Amino acid sequence: MIDKPLEALIGEILMQRELTLAAAESCTGGLVSHRITNVPGSSGYFLGGVIAYSNATKKSVLGVQAETIERIGAVSKETVLEMALGVRQALHADIGIAVSGIAGPGGGTAEKPVGCTWIGLSASGVDSASQHIWSGGRLAVKEQSAQAVLQMLLDYLRD
Repeated sequence: MIDKPLEALIGEILMQRELTLAAAESCTGGLVSHRITNVPGSSGYFLGGVIAYSNATKKSVLGVQAETIERIGAVSKETVLEMALGVRQALHADIGIAVSGIAGPGGGTAEKPVGCTWIGLSASGVDSASQHIWSGGRLAVKEQSAQAVLQMLLDYLRD
């Protein structure tokens, strides 16, 4: 048996359950949406994505509170949960996923080093987020972050 990519497994479950998905991405720059739309038939469940690379876009398009970004930062549990909820509401999706992180090579701090990423998911009655610290260069951080948010989504769908 050939292993299917996460995005294909996700697509099958979303289609079976007639659920819709939206994505809010920062550090991945559209990689999550790219992977989801690589699956034939993804237009049946994927409503779209927002690449909210700037804090201003996180606030104006996704509804992330200015206080959240100022007090805690863009790379935080609170921000990805607000991003996931914001994209879910903006696109009227059943599920919203989000990712925000520091891909590097600069931008890291002692508290939030390069590779620090938060991923989040918002669905009816569910708000979940987790932090990861990835190693490797910029592209590796983006790829690992995209893989993690897709795995989080698959785990949610399988529960």
